[in-house]
Amino acid sequence: MSKVSFISFCIENYADYIKKPSSYVYKLFKEQGLLDLLRNDYADLHGMGVEYMIDFCRKYLDGGKA
Repeated sequence: MSKVSFISFCIENYADYIKKPSSYVYKLFKEQGLLDLLRNDYADLHGMGVEYMIDFCRKYLDGGKA
């Protein structure tokens, strides 16, 4: 999976989880620095399952910085 595909995967799945549009989640990820984290730590993160990824993003956005 490429970085772009992985980031899209994360955005789409998190958007579905919080029942918001993917454009909203993209802006949220960008503003909170999560988009850069997903891009920069791709090698470490791309193998995680959907549930783990959603939990990772949720914790990061809640201030836990995962």
